[in-house]
Amino acid sequence: MTIKDTPEEWEIRGTQTPFVGKKTSMRTDEVVMPGGAVVHRDYQVHPGSVAVLALDDADRVVVLRQYRHPVRQKLWEIPAGLLDVPGENPLHAARRELYEEAHVKAEDWRVLADVYTTPGGCDEAVRIFLARGLSEAEGDRFAVEDEEADMELARVPVDELVRGVLGGDLHNNCLVVGVLSLVAARSGDGLDALRPAEAPWPARPFEA
Repeated sequence: MTIKDTPEEWEIRGTQTPFVGKKTSMRTDEVVMPGGAVVHRDYQVHPGSVAVLALDDADRVVVLRQYRHPVRQKLWEIPAGLLDVPGENPLHAARRELYEEAHVKAEDWRVLADVYTTPGGCDEAVRIFLARGLSEAEGDRFAVEDEEADMELARVPVDELVRGVLGGDLHNNCLVVGVLSLVAARSGDGLDALRPAEAPWPARPFEA
C-alpha cells in the first residue's frame, strides 16, 4: 500500500458563508456522507501561508516571539505570512516574509514540508521552506505594527529547539514541523535531497 494523501471531494448539496473577515471567512457546507446522509460541516476558508526555517552557518534557526491572541500566549515561531494574492508564488512570498520579519535574505531555498494546519476545521495549507546561506538584507527595515511591533528576534541552536519541542515548551505548528523535518532530513537523504523551492504544490497551485 502506498502511503500518500489523495484528492477527493464528496458531493455538496448547498453552501453558505455566514462570516467574511479581512483575510479569512467561515463556510458551512451540506455534505453527502457515504451512507447518503447529509450533514453540515463548518470550516474556515484560508488563503494559505508560507513559513521559513532560516538556518545560519552556526546551525542556529532564526526565530521570533510574538503574541497570539486566540491562545493568549507569546509563541516562539519561524518567520511566516499569508499568501495574500491568489496564485502568488510561495517562494516569492517566503522571501518577502523573511525580509520583513527578520531583515534577512538567503541564497539557498528548498521545500522542507507541506502541511494542512487543522484540516478538520480549516483549509489552510502551509509550505515550509528551508533557507540557507543567510545574510543581512539591504535597505531599511520593514515598518511593523500591531502584534509585530512587540516582536522579539533571536537565533537559537537547532538542538535547543528540538529539546523545547519534545519538552512541551514550544507549540507553534510551523516551528515544530519545520525543526523536526530538518532533523529527519539530515538523518535521511540529507538536506540537498529536499525538493526544489519551486516544487509543485497541489494544495495551492501557483505560477513559477
